[in-house]
Amino acid sequence: MARMDSEPTHELNGIKYRCGRVQPFGATIVYENAVNFSIFSKDAYSCELLLYHHGEKEPFAVIPFPDDFRIGNVFSMIVYDLEYEDLEYGYRMDGPFDPRNGYRFDKNKILLDPYAKMISGRDKWGEEPDFRNNFQHRGKVIPEDFAWEGDKPLEIPMSDLIIYETHVRSFTKSESSNVKYRGTFAGLVEKIPYLKELGINCIELLPIFEFDEFDFSRVIDGKKLYNYWGYSTVGFFAPKSGYAASGSMGLAAEELKNTIKKFHKNGIEIILDVVFNHTAEGNEMGPYISFRGIDNKTYYLLTPDGQYYNFSGCGNTMNCNNAVVRNCILDCLRYWVSVYHIDGFRFDLASILSRDDKGVPMTSPPLLEALAHDPVLGKTKLIAEAWDAGGLYQVGSFPAWGRWAEWNGRFRDCLRRFVKSGSECGPEMLWRIQGSPDLYSNRSTEASINFITCHDGFTLNDLVSYNEKHNETNGEENRDGANDNNSWNCGAEGTTNDVEIVSLRRRQIKNAIALLLLSRGVPMILSGDEFCNSQMGNNNAYCQDNEISWLDWNDFERNQEVFQFFKKLIAFRKKHPVIRRKDFYMGMNSSGYPELSFHSEKAWELNKESPFHTFGFMYAETVKEHNADYDCFIYCGVNTFWEERSLELPKLPENMQWHKIAYTADKVLKEEKNDKNHIVLSPRSLMLLVAK
Repeated sequence: MARMDSEPTHELNGIKYRCGRVQPFGATIVYENAVNFSIFSKDAYSCELLLYHHGEKEPFAVIPFPDDFRIGNVFSMIVYDLEYEDLEYGYRMDGPFDPRNGYRFDKNKILLDPYAKMISGRDKWGEEPDFRNNFQHRGKVIPEDFAWEGDKPLEIPMSDLIIYETHVRSFTKSESSNVKYRGTFAGLVEKIPYLKELGINCIELLPIFEFDEFDFSRVIDGKKLYNYWGYSTVGFFAPKSGYAASGSMGLAAEELKNTIKKFHKNGIEIILDVVFNHTAEGNEMGPYISFRGIDNKTYYLLTPDGQYYNFSGCGNTMNCNNAVVRNCILDCLRYWVSVYHIDGFRFDLASILSRDDKGVPMTSPPLLEALAHDPVLGKTKLIAEAWDAGGLYQVGSFPAWGRWAEWNGRFRDCLRRFVKSGSECGPEMLWRIQGSPDLYSNRSTEASINFITCHDGFTLNDLVSYNEKHNETNGEENRDGANDNNSWNCGAEGTTNDVEIVSLRRRQIKNAIALLLLSRGVPMILSGDEFCNSQMGNNNAYCQDNEISWLDWNDFERNQEVFQFFKKLIAFRKKHPVIRRKDFYMGMNSSGYPELSFHSEKAWELNKESPFHTFGFMYAETVKEHNADYDCFIYCGVNTFWEERSLELPKLPENMQWHKIAYTADKVLKEEKNDKNHIVLSPRSLMLLVAK
């Protein structure tokens, strides 16, 4: 017998409906061909639901919410007999229009549901939309019936991660990638064997929430430029349809879930780069897409005269610590973890998430605390980009509750300067190798996400090939992008055939990655760095959907030596837990040696306060293997000076001797210069030794 509360009570032009369920927000299939629609607005006078057949310009139904369908500030309705696979929907809100007081309601605007689980309108990447259409981004309803076959987030310990940051489209879009579904989620799957060979167990994807690549698109010198990176969210609950090979068939969610399942089966986690600091609606001149017309005062930080605070550098700033917005963000992340099995999140300009409704930083931001203690997110990685465009810099001081990790910008800047012979950075480099206890003493080494390069800035190859940025093709007269890159071109700007310069660049790349992978903390590598990918000196390729951004997989064949070095050092890190230690312990262990020690050109003697170019560091660990314990010593000699230097090696226990594992120079200096107590390092080189 049918329940009374499942039967329609109203009918309009043949469409049957009834009062809905206020939770959850969004559009949810509740019975066969019946969908519950629920949306919040604090200040709207009224709301209409608009229903469309897929691709049609005019709705086939416009249903006003009766007064008794509103409970508190939530409008909800169940509509019956809908073919949801063909359905698109939106809302119209009526309310006050008083911008000086924050109200921007417009009953003529058709609005996207903030909780839409799929969004149409940009189903195929780069396909020119009809800009005359007054409803560009439309909500779609999807079933949650994917066959996960027992899959769940992997929960790999943070300290064991090797993070690989990449862009879905850039990773495989080039023909040289040799994948079938280039530039898509499915294309990522085809590269799993490559990632496993390299040793990657976690990929971090630039934004994959639905965004509009035509936001600020333009043509410069005959090339179409796009909102390529996607740091301008249209919908927080929907995957980017244009990233799916099956996007035009409405199957982006299915394709992404299959991608995640395949990665998990191969032991690789997926972290998403998420952007909650602002939306694609921009400033006062921006479009109505969703939040502006639904409840502008709730969702955005507004100045006393109703303008948008711009701590994001993108026109607006979300009011993240408002209870409604906070719950929306929590709902979003819980959804991606529970429904998509996502393993973690990197929060773009996360310091914005610590600001109150006046834009003032808070010591205990409710949102960050809620995320840290949320039960669904209890095992999820939370990583902050601990600064924002408003000048708030919180590296080492981001509110953490023992849960948050941070992109360690201090590690990046110090290592870049030190490797190019910045002796003044030597003392700081010792802190970074330890896992930055000067920054994270009340947390652990897992709080420090160590990196040299990321999507924003030079690639590692360009870091050693350019003194200056070369962003002319962005059409902003080279004004965009960072000016202070701590880069060095090794003697020539850009591409060169000079053998000595090419050799030095390779050496510098290997020096940098070795220091990254031999430091405590969690290493992150930019995709393509392992085979010398270049962006031709562009350090802000946010708009470049072309060869500037696409990985050239021919470089993989050309630069096998560098790839093999990356692979070898990643495997070495995985083999030695002492490097991955969570705490900052440096004292004596069962080997009878300090677990981590630093040395100058004379063993055991290093002035940690004075500048230096040359030093050594040694890990001592007790290895358990085949039911037996044995001591192992790892020594790394580093010379960033432009002349060769000799290092005295720490004395080992009897019956042990040093064995060279890796050397970044092209060849070892004359063997007679080395003995069991010393090594001689070529100019700007690094040597890794092991004794056991």
